[in-house]
Amino acid sequence: MMELRDRLLRKLRERLYIHQVRGVLDTPPLVPRDDGVIVYSMIGTKVLLPYLVAVKSLHHFLRRGRVVILDDGTLTDADKAVLAHHLGKPEILSTAKVDTHGCPTYSSWKRLFALLELRRENYVIQLDSDTVTIGDVPLVTELVDRKTSFILRGEDGVAFTDPATIARQARAYALAPGEKAHVQLAMEAEMDRVSIPGHDKLRYVRGCAGFAGFAPDPGGSRLAEQFSAEASRLLGFDHWSRWGSEQVTSNFLISNEAGSQLLPYDQYCNFWNEPFGPDMRFIHFIGTYRYHGGVYGRVSRQMIARLKAAA
Repeated sequence: MMELRDRLLRKLRERLYIHQVRGVLDTPPLVPRDDGVIVYSMIGTKVLLPYLVAVKSLHHFLRRGRVVILDDGTLTDADKAVLAHHLGKPEILSTAKVDTHGCPTYSSWKRLFALLELRRENYVIQLDSDTVTIGDVPLVTELVDRKTSFILRGEDGVAFTDPATIARQARAYALAPGEKAHVQLAMEAEMDRVSIPGHDKLRYVRGCAGFAGFAPDPGGSRLAEQFSAEASRLLGFDHWSRWGSEQVTSNFLISNEAGSQLLPYDQYCNFWNEPFGPDMRFIHFIGTYRYHGGVYGRVSRQMIARLKAAA
C-alpha cells in the first residue's frame, strides 16, 4: 500500500512539474553554433518539456555548440516539430541505428556509443533532461575551449582513485547471503583486476554521466569496447548487461583521459533534497529526490523567466 501511494504521489508531482514548465514553449528559440561543440541528449516524448528547460538553460550560459538528440523511439512528429523550432533544427539520431559492437544493447549503451562516434571530430557534452543550469559556467566553457573532458561528481568528495583503492572500498559493502550486488558496485569491486593493453596506470571515479564533457577523440569506442570485454570476463555478460553498466563505463573512460577534470561540487551538484549554496551553477535532479520540496519546479520557472527576459 505504501509503495502504491508513493508511486501515485510521484505521478502527481511529475504532472504538476510539466504544467509548471509549459512556459518554456514561450521562450525564444536557441541559436545553434557550428563551432565543433555538440550538446547531446537521449530523450523521448515524456521528457520533451523538461529537456527544453535543460538544454536551453545550459546553452544560455555556455554560448557554445549545436544540439544533437538521440530519439529513444518515442518522439512523435509533433515533438520533432517543437524541437526543430526551439533548437534550430537539431540533428535527431535513432537508437535503432546504433551498433554497440558486442557490448550491452539497452538504451543508455546506445546513447554512449552514439556519443563516442560524435566525439571523433567534436567536443560532446552529454546532458540529462532532468538538469537545470542556473548560473554562469566559466569552468565548463574553459574546459570545452581547452578540449579537456569533465564529469559531474556522483556526490561530494569523490575523486579520481587508483583501481586497488576503489576495489577495496567497494568490497567493504556488506551484502546479505546470496544477494547479488548492483552492477556498479560489483564492477568497482573488480576494478583492480581490469587489464587493458597499453593502459598500465588506470584510474576510476564515481561520477555522474548526467553532465559530462567528452573531448574530441578519433579512437571512438575502442576503449569502451575493451573495458566492456574485461567487465564481461570478470562479472559474466548477463550481470554486466544490467542497467547502470554504461555509467561505470563513462566513469572509466573520462577517468583515464589525460587532464580530465571533476566539476566542483559546490557549483555543480546532484540534488539530494538538501539546500545548495549561493555559488551553485548547475543542478542535476536525480530520480530519487527529483520532485521533493518543489525545488525542481521553482528553479525551472526562475530559469524560464530569465530566458524570456533575455529575448
